[in-house]
Amino acid sequence: MIRTSEAITDADYEAWRGVRLAVLPNERCPTVLEMREMDRPGRLLLLAELGDEVVGSGLSDRSDEAGRAGLAPRVIPGARRRGIGTKLLLALAEHAVGQGYDRAGSGVEDDGSLAFAERFGFVETSRQVEQVRSIGVEPWPDSPTAFEVFTVAERPELWPLAYHQVALPTFPDMDVSSLLNVSAVDWEKEWINDPAAMFVAVDGDQVIGVAGLMLDEDRPEHAEVAYTAVRREWRGKAVASTLKRMSMAWAAEHGITDIYTWTQRGNDSMRRLNEHLGFTYGAVSIDVRASLPLTP
Repeated sequence: MIRTSEAITDADYEAWRGVRLAVLPNERCPTVLEMREMDRPGRLLLLAELGDEVVGSGLSDRSDEAGRAGLAPRVIPGARRRGIGTKLLLALAEHAVGQGYDRAGSGVEDDGSLAFAERFGFVETSRQVEQVRSIGVEPWPDSPTAFEVFTVAERPELWPLAYHQVALPTFPDMDVSSLLNVSAVDWEKEWINDPAAMFVAVDGDQVIGVAGLMLDEDRPEHAEVAYTAVRREWRGKAVASTLKRMSMAWAAEHGITDIYTWTQRGNDSMRRLNEHLGFTYGAVSIDVRASLPLTP
């Protein structure tokens, strides 16, 4: 008997994390504290149990892309093809409809997951490529002369400024199907997790670029590259490369042995920069979209 229930307690959240880590072992997962900070009206986390074992989890929430819901049903490898994913997906989609959404999106990592999504009307819209890099001896770059660099730990007031002066102007440049809808609150809660690992480039009273790392509490030697962006008028002036080299030097000094990032397939300039900095290619994530309600 498959039973689904809403994740409510901290123990539920840990069980939800356990499924996420089993399904995506190479990606950082938010801590329970981070998940609590992301709680908001309309956000639903589900657990799926088979007997007494938690074998699946799900998330239904508003997406960063305006006007659609994000759905994420996950089932541990040993429990697949038993109807658990179907039950989770339909429950998550029904919740999204109840929140007023008529479109939903998700990401899948393999052909089997893509075939599952296509059964419910999802179609591929784009792909993201993973770029990975081992961290070894990483020298700090020379201090730039055209701009200054600070960590957010050194100057916390720069992070909210970065939202208005870098994030909002650069979100439209991302290769996504609709404009990102990220609030200032989301920026503070979800786009940074250690101010010491986030670097901000400044020209006078203007923030001109950001780059850094999202640290992984479960695997401290592993880190995700955070949002990297530079204002258009400063591109081609070594801002992004300087910030990224600083984050890699910081990683080397703090015991991090490998970093990774996901880049939209159409973002040629960022992929080339990462290649120049020694990143190689890893997995591929497929973005899929469907109209709601879903048809079983």
